Amino acid sequence: MVLRTKIMFAASVTLLVACNQPSSSDSDAGRMVSTDSAATCVAHGIPSRAAAIAESRASHSFLGADDARMVYIEGGEFEMGSEDFADASPVHKVTVDGFWMDEHEVTNAQFSRFVAATGYQTVAERPLDPKNFPDVPLDALQPGSAVFTPPARVAGLSNHLQWWRYVVGANWRQPEGPGSSISGRENEPVVHIAYEDAAAFAKWAGKRLPTEAEWEYAARGGKPNSKYYWGDELKPGGKWVANVYQGDFPTNDAAEDGYRGLAPVKSYAPNAFGLYDMDGNVWEWCADYYRPDFYSNSHGKNPQGPSDSYDPMEPGLVKRVQRGGSFLCNEQYCERYIAGSRGKGEVSSASNNLGFRCVSDDPPPAN
Repeated sequence: MVLRTKIMFAASVTLLVACNQPSSSDSDAGRMVSTDSAATCVAHGIPSRAAAIAESRASHSFLGADDARMVYIEGGEFEMGSEDFADASPVHKVTVDGFWMDEHEVTNAQFSRFVAATGYQTVAERPLDPKNFPDVPLDALQPGSAVFTPPARVAGLSNHLQWWRYVVGANWRQPEGPGSSISGRENEPVVHIAYEDAAAFAKWAGKRLPTEAEWEYAARGGKPNSKYYWGDELKPGGKWVANVYQGDFPTNDAAEDGYRGLAPVKSYAPNAFGLYDMDGNVWEWCADYYRPDFYSNSHGKNPQGPSDSYDPMEPGLVKRVQRGGSFLCNEQYCERYIAGSRGKGEVSSASNNLGFRCVSDDPPPAN
């Protein structure tokens, strides 16, 4: 795919703020919200829209407009990368400063609030520009996204187009295409998110996307290097601890881990830092450009990635790093749930196994 025309819709939000009520604790965000202030109690009645909006903004701390619970990750040093993959080698020492990270992947419910507040339209929902697709018939240029579609049989695993299909109308609202919806799936990770979409949400929430060094440091949870982020056994104690693929890929998902496809966030135990689903479920965008050779020249302190991208498999496309694997990773085809491994994605492309989470540079919590 190539970049598409950018379309934004504006949306207005009407806010009603209660007055003369005692302070209450917002346990979800871990903060106190005052419902009795000079800004809202104008003439002891309903506040003006300006006052209500000001109070709404003031009530949000570093958590941002999405009100997502975040975990503070103390900075430190770790061994980054994996010798099991050429583009994740060599393993090298990296130090990162402390940062806040969303405890789980951004959900459909969170993304819905963002869209309602801003009128944002994702890349997968926007019209395609015929100039960018000169060899494609005009009637085929319809908005959509890539959907994993299990075939009845496959001829080897070398051609991924056997199980990926471009579905017209597939987007975050309709993850499997027309006829599907996110109703009842509010706590699943939002998917069909291109890099631009993730960056726009992060900006709205007052956050940013993580560097891949931050992401890996958080995923390791302060533990010494192991084969997987949770340890050296794929199934510790005989149990699956992440949403990945079991069975005969790609034709038969045995769902031994309890889920075919996406799992609601927090379906598995958190890591030592209190972060959920750092492996499996959905791939997560990182801020870094992708280059397979970057680790040979990476900075040791808060690396930000290379200044541009290059993928010898598709040299003309701009790509960013993705981390963590997804519900489709498996021992037969994609083992990118192995600790230190990397993924990559063209910035305007999305799929039903691609999402994100955010980080923040706000000060650490007071002792």
